[in-house]
Amino acid sequence: MDMTTQRDDLPVVVIGAGPVGLAAAAHLTERGIAFTVLEAGDRPAAAVREWGHVRLFSPWRYDIDAAARRLLTDAGWVEPEPDALPTGAQLAGDYAQPLADLPALKPHVRYGARVQAVTRLGVDRLRTVGRETAAFLVRLDGGEDIHARAVIDASGTWRTPNVLGASGIRARGEEAVAGFVEPALPDVLGADRHRFAGRRTLVVGSGHSAANTLLSLAELAAQVPGTAVVWAIRSTDAGRTYGGEAADALPARGAIGTRVREHVEAGTIELVTGFSVAALTEAGGRVVVSDGSRDIAADRIVSATGFRPDHGITSELRLDLDPILGATRALAPLIDPNEHSCGTVPPHGVDELTHPEAGYYAVGVKSYGRAPTFLLATGYEQARSVVAAIAGDWAAARDVRLDLPETGVCSSDVPLDEATIGSGGCCGPAEVAAPAGPAVATGISGGLLASPLTLRPVTAAGADRPAGDACCG
Repeated sequence: MDMTTQRDDLPVVVIGAGPVGLAAAAHLTERGIAFTVLEAGDRPAAAVREWGHVRLFSPWRYDIDAAARRLLTDAGWVEPEPDALPTGAQLAGDYAQPLADLPALKPHVRYGARVQAVTRLGVDRLRTVGRETAAFLVRLDGGEDIHARAVIDASGTWRTPNVLGASGIRARGEEAVAGFVEPALPDVLGADRHRFAGRRTLVVGSGHSAANTLLSLAELAAQVPGTAVVWAIRSTDAGRTYGGEAADALPARGAIGTRVREHVEAGTIELVTGFSVAALTEAGGRVVVSDGSRDIAADRIVSATGFRPDHGITSELRLDLDPILGATRALAPLIDPNEHSCGTVPPHGVDELTHPEAGYYAVGVKSYGRAPTFLLATGYEQARSVVAAIAGDWAAARDVRLDLPETGVCSSDVPLDEATIGSGGCCGPAEVAAPAGPAVATGISGGLLASPLTLRPVTAAGADRPAGDACCG
């Protein structure tokens, strides 16, 4: 058997069983293509469950992939109320879990399968001869090797958050005070309440995940005396976080910005603008954060500075990555946060996601590199397009369509000038499905994270709380 035939008989490996990874599996199922999904967690959407307390600002009608909806409906699944806003836990439990449990998918989804490396069988990065006909080799942490005809990487970015340091590397002393630092989207009003009640918390970041945490801390401050909230951003204006407010195409998302602004104006949240974290030191049982000229003392720090992709597992593949964003060179200018918001990112699919390494595709929030403009709907359309290409259906692969709202402002820690702020877009934490209609962003997503979308989300402590995005940041 020649190498080409051998490779074509192999399954497609999907890395990550988050919403976008499972969407890819659903499309592969519909096209009759063998696949294996590798999920590092012990359940589908493991990363989403970590921000399960957060409510998405996108209703169910936009959170479900089209192929997944068809498969689930055929199996008798009752779709949630289309206009209801799910939490991350509901997205995972009421959608991802039943999808992964379908007889057509379940035998092909492996849990506790963390990918260590992706390369070509018998071919390292330097060798060209025989490269395109060689199968992919996917190695797991335990040493097992899996061979594949193609690889769809939907692993997200949830496990690789950005640092607090404003220069892109750890600030001086950041490692030494790690015990004071919380990751993005802590469950302030639930499981993590004891760490914030009666304490002064500094939230660093200007995305939706920061906004969600700020709202939860403000509510906690109203319940527990001595609870204080400080918010530090690099920009000189918080307009990016406030977003479209009442004009937002997704009302729940707009409400987030409005409520944060109201708390700032009321003094519940102390806003510090133009603050770039340069150094952190411990003093008297607290951590002191400095930008070189000003100091902020706090009991806890929430790092809501976004996420970045980890390309370490593909270091032996030939990837053409944009030097700034870490996305493909073809996709980077379409998602550049200096030029685009979530809602103005044009439709894109397999052509923009293709690397020199034929057969490897990153989809979901990981495909966006460090750009915070990702939407769940975008991830679902990516998965559909890539699977169509793998099936050889290039007409369908290139027929990419997205209908996204242009109001609101994407979460980002990238400084934007006044002309850019409020120019449109919609970022959030959730992943959205449906090729048409408003989409939700996620900074956590894909299979993380991720991410966030990616996935990031918004805290939901009560039915009257505004929903938030699950992974934009």
